[in-house]
Amino acid sequence: MLLSARLSQWALGTASGCPASSPTRAPRWTGVRVTFSTRSWWPSSTTRNVTFFIFGPLMMFLMHPYAQKRSRYVYITCILFMVVGLFSMYFHMTLSFLGQLLDEIAILWLLASGYSIWMPRCYFPTFLGENRPQFISLVIITTVVSTFLSFLRPVINAYALNSIAVHILYIVFHEYKKTSNKELRHIMEVSVVLWAFALTSWISDRLLCSFWQQINFSYLHSIWHVLISITFPYGMVTMALVDARYEMPGQTLKVRYWPRDTWPVGLPYVEVSDDKSC
Repeated sequence: MLLSARLSQWALGTASGCPASSPTRAPRWTGVRVTFSTRSWWPSSTTRNVTFFIFGPLMMFLMHPYAQKRSRYVYITCILFMVVGLFSMYFHMTLSFLGQLLDEIAILWLLASGYSIWMPRCYFPTFLGENRPQFISLVIITTVVSTFLSFLRPVINAYALNSIAVHILYIVFHEYKKTSNKELRHIMEVSVVLWAFALTSWISDRLLCSFWQQINFSYLHSIWHVLISITFPYGMVTMALVDARYEMPGQTLKVRYWPRDTWPVGLPYVEVSDDKSC
């Protein structure tokens, strides 16, 4: 009964996204009638998520040597990234309550996997000391509870997920001040800029809905998807480099770019080598 009530509430007015960015979605808060049309929305809802299925397997392959030496759970993070793309595609094709929840829950577990692997011990809650297994248990319990709570207030899920970025930025900011490594600083700067552009697209899509409708610009939400999928490998490499300063002191991580280091644009990954000075 509770789930049914929440479903009805969502259908009446809590769906996310701007009609200008979703031609098939009936407007739920702007008071403007939008004609349903699947003619152009079908390609948009699928192609916007293609990058998830390209970058996910590619990062699994590129990060394989690192995962063998640090943690094989890195593969799970890459798989969850692809699951996010799959559920996002399902949600935008069906515009269903189930699709929205699956999309947001997948993102939640993706973030949880990243926290479990790469969160530096010095940022653990004091009552855990620096015990990573206990920290992982805490993350899993919190994520399970949050998964169930997401059914109660689905309208705030997306905002809650984006707010987690504040804590991640806090860590990046402090680690940025600690290091003089130009390579690490550069990858941090690029990651933050990409995330900022992605978040700007997401916020603009929601808050400036009527403006985008007036100028007939229906691509902002697609831009958000592409930018956030590009942010993933940069964020992954950033946290791997930060983590290595604490967990892999006897090894050196160097940032490489696929397909070529010399290309102006490339997909970042890390190469691991033993530190000969140790």
